[in-house]
Formats: sequence, C-alpha cells, structure tokens
Amino acid sequence: MPILPTDSIHELSFPGATTAEVSARPSEIECEVTQFFDEFRNPLLRYVLSFGLSVHDGEEVTQEVFLALFRHLHLARSRQNLRGWLFRVAHNLALKQRQVNQRAPSELDSDGTLADNQWDPRPNPEEQALAVQRQERLLAVFHALPEQDRCCLRLRAEGLRYREIAHILCISLGAVSISLTRSLARFMSVDTR
Repeated sequence: MPILPTDSIHELSFPGATTAEVSARPSEIECEVTQFFDEFRNPLLRYVLSFGLSVHDGEEVTQEVFLALFRHLHLARSRQNLRGWLFRVAHNLALKQRQVNQRAPSELDSDGTLADNQWDPRPNPEEQALAVQRQERLLAVFHALPEQDRCCLRLRAEGLRYREIAHILCISLGAVSISLTRSLARFMSVDTR
C-alpha cells in the first residue's frame, strides 16, 4: 500500500483545508480536556495548595494533572468518575511535590526573607463579584415565590421535618413536599445559568 504524503491525508480528512488549518483544529480529546480544565482548575488548585505548596508549584502540579488527563483519555482508558480521578492524581502529585520541596532549601527573597508564595484563601475580587451576583439572583427567586413556599423553605431551613411543617402551616404532607421540590427546582434553574 503506498504511503500518502501528509498533505494528501489532510485533504482526504478535510477537503480544501491546508495542513496548518487541520492541525489548528482541536481534537475531541483536547476539547474535553479544555472543558475539564475550565470546570476543575480552580478547585484542583485550591486542593493542591492546601498541601502547603507555593502558588507556582500548585499551578505546575495542576498543569501536570491536566496533561495526565490528556494522556489518559488519548490512551482510551476508563472514563468512569473522571472528577475523582483528577483529584486523586492531584493528590499524588501534590504529595510528591511537597516531598521534593522538603528536600530542597526553602526559597528566599533577595533580602534573605522567605518568599511570600502562599496561596491566599480569600476570594479574589472577581470571585467576590460573582458571589454577590449569585446571591442577588437567589434572593430575587426567593422573593418571587408564593408565601406558602417561602414559609416552607424558612421552616425547613430551621431544621423542621416535613410533618412538622405540614402541622404548622395546616397543609398536607404532600403539599409540603411539592412546595419544597418546586422551590428548590427554581433555585437550581437560576443557579446553573
């Protein structure tokens, strides 16, 4: 069987496309890894930094996790519980990096003091703004609920059981269940936007 030149192979796959255009298109696996990166980068980084790593080391470990994910998916390995897999890999890599750091001398600034590389657990301004927006959306939904639904939510938030809520509001147990289910569904629909 004759070997086709690279341009011919790309022409068969994507007619009219140049080699550069074809190689610029992300693969399905690259797109999937990018989605995982967007969703789990910050939680993984926070978890890795909880091991006492510097921000620089934490970011390196996080990048290694997603590189490992790319290899894992490229080799068509198990896709079961990839979220758990990501955190397990991050855990192991963070432990290894911490061991490496304990063997190496600590990093000092030019004035001889320890570098301030520790992660600040407080939310950054962008995260604070997003949290305020989310809270405003959820409060708007709460205030738009019927009075009975708001009462059910308040009583449930105080720890009362469905039967107790039904007795207090003089409604059936099924009405309490429907009210809470309906209210939570409204909150979830607004919170996932």
